[in-house]
Amino acid sequence: MSDEALRGRRMDPALLVVLAGVCAALHVGKLPPAIPVLREALGISLVAAGFLLSAVQIAGMTTGLLVGRLADGLGLRRSMLLGLTVLALASAAGAMASGVAALLVLRAVEGLGFLLVVLPAPSMVRRLVAPERMSRVLGWWGGYMPLGTALALLVGPVFTESLGWPAWWALLGLLSAAMALWLWRVVPPDSAPMAEGRAAEQSGRAWLHPMQLTLRAPGPWLVALCFGLYAAQWLSVVGFLPSIYREAAVPGAWVGLLTAGVAAINIVGNVAAGRLLHQGWAPAHLLWLGCASMAVGAAMAFAASVHGAGLPPLGRYGGVLLFSCGGGLIPGTLFSLAVRVAPNDHTVATTVGWMQQWSALGQFAGPPVVAWVAVRAGSWRWTWLVTVACAAGCALLALRLHRHVRPRAAA
Repeated sequence: MSDEALRGRRMDPALLVVLAGVCAALHVGKLPPAIPVLREALGISLVAAGFLLSAVQIAGMTTGLLVGRLADGLGLRRSMLLGLTVLALASAAGAMASGVAALLVLRAVEGLGFLLVVLPAPSMVRRLVAPERMSRVLGWWGGYMPLGTALALLVGPVFTESLGWPAWWALLGLLSAAMALWLWRVVPPDSAPMAEGRAAEQSGRAWLHPMQLTLRAPGPWLVALCFGLYAAQWLSVVGFLPSIYREAAVPGAWVGLLTAGVAAINIVGNVAAGRLLHQGWAPAHLLWLGCASMAVGAAMAFAASVHGAGLPPLGRYGGVLLFSCGGGLIPGTLFSLAVRVAPNDHTVATTVGWMQQWSALGQFAGPPVVAWVAVRAGSWRWTWLVTVACAAGCALLALRLHRHVRPRAAA
């Protein structure tokens, strides 16, 4: 049997691209279950743990737009292979790190690898699948981040408690290396004419023009800021859940199950957003519903009553599920809006890259702020105020988006 036939039997290339995104997301989600072990092993403070949690976003918040253009010029497949290789090497080096400074630097390197994998992936999917399969495969791609995070939160607590956090880092490094090899064998190379076209485009001002158009238009700024406020809330809550449950003496296996459930249910919101938009719901209404769900859910989960008791454990967990599931409406809606608010068809990718950059900024800033509030208050009871503030800001931006998109749609 030919090598081509073997490739076709093993895996649909487009689905493998989705799996590569899930593999990259595992590196973002691998730290939360390891925070309690890392704090004991290295003597890390809660605020330092917050910076470790968000350091993976340094590359995204500083170079998201630029890396999106570089990935397109490098070639979609080559960019994904390079990103998976960077993730494998950085994670393997992290397994041998002995201090917080080294881990912070390597988490930033992992953030660069993450961008190189996920930014070209939607374009790769469009190139690999027939038009009638496009929406279904891209729907799966929309859930790559919560799926990868859920898997990390499910497996991580048991793995780190039994074998230690360095083994967890090493395992994910090996997984990324294996995924790079699998992608190299199954996904067809970038076509030569496409690569030559990119090389010609990168000469002179044409390379910078899509970025200039994107940054001058108000629509990309609005969707990017909304995405940043959403991401700041989501990672701040989900990222610290393992630590919160550990402090509450929840068994390790249950910590993974409970936190993974919160991450996984976010996929439901993403998928629902696509269906509701298809049925004619206004994007602003979905954004407002998502913001309200996150604000109410966070208050249910963390706000204490006057006497400091708050809701019972089951009610608090229901609040976290509402927070994550309803919040999933926001990214599902914003990715749809990105196509509509981009200045033209050639700036959709840069608009998504700008969204990723602000998402990374939100994920970088959110966890340390929440950790600081928790330390100052002596508990997690006031951290919901950070989430409500972010949700309110996102809702106001959604109102501006509603006014911006409606005239363009009418035109």
